[in-house]
Order: sequence, then C-alpha cells, then structure tokens
Amino acid sequence: MTGAVLWANMHLLFWLSLFPFATAWMGENHFASNPTLVYGVVLLMAAVAYFVLQQAIMAADGPDSEPRKALGRDWKGKVSVALYAVGIGASFWRPMLAQAIYAFVALLWLIPDRRIERRMSSRDG
Repeated sequence: MTGAVLWANMHLLFWLSLFPFATAWMGENHFASNPTLVYGVVLLMAAVAYFVLQQAIMAADGPDSEPRKALGRDWKGKVSVALYAVGIGASFWRPMLAQAIYAFVALLWLIPDRRIERRMSSRDG
C-alpha cells in the first residue's frame, strides 16, 4: 500500500460521503434540474475518483500487475463516466432523462463483473 493509494481512497470516500446530501436534496425538490445536476456531478466525481484509485493500485503493483491484467480495457468504467457526463448535460433541459441515464448506469453495474475473479482463479488453477 502506498501513499498514493491511501490518498486516492480518501478522495473516493469524500465523494461517496456526498451521496446522502445529493440524494436527499433531489428527493426534497421533486427531481428538479439543479439537484439532478448536483447528483450527476457527485456520481461523475465518484466515478473519476474510483478510476484514480484503480490507477493508483495498478501503479503500486507495477506494469505486470494482476489487477491491470484482470481489468483489461474496463469498458464499464469508461462508459459510466461518459454516461454521467451526458446525464449532467441532460439535467439542464430534461431532468427525468438525466435520472434515467443515472439509473441505467446503476443497472449496468448490477450485472456482476467477474473479470478479477476469473483472472485470479485461472492464475491459481
């Protein structure tokens, strides 16, 4: 564990700590434009912070690290960030569309990502 990994983890935890506020504000204001925008920014920044943490972990393990091999191109992570950005843009004109995009990303992650598990079991076996 390096200092970079610890700082990246703290960065992610900061953004995760804002979810209760953003969610409550959006609910109290009946999913208005500004709260939906703030919720999208929190989602986007949490996704970016997760990416930074992922990169810090892989850098700490070196260029041939198991996590780097297991994650591959990480299409879910990249698509999530792009969709959050689209949702933020949509929140100015159609807050309900932005919320549908946010919900779609959540559904995308409900499908288990077995890349790391497969890589570790193939390495051991």
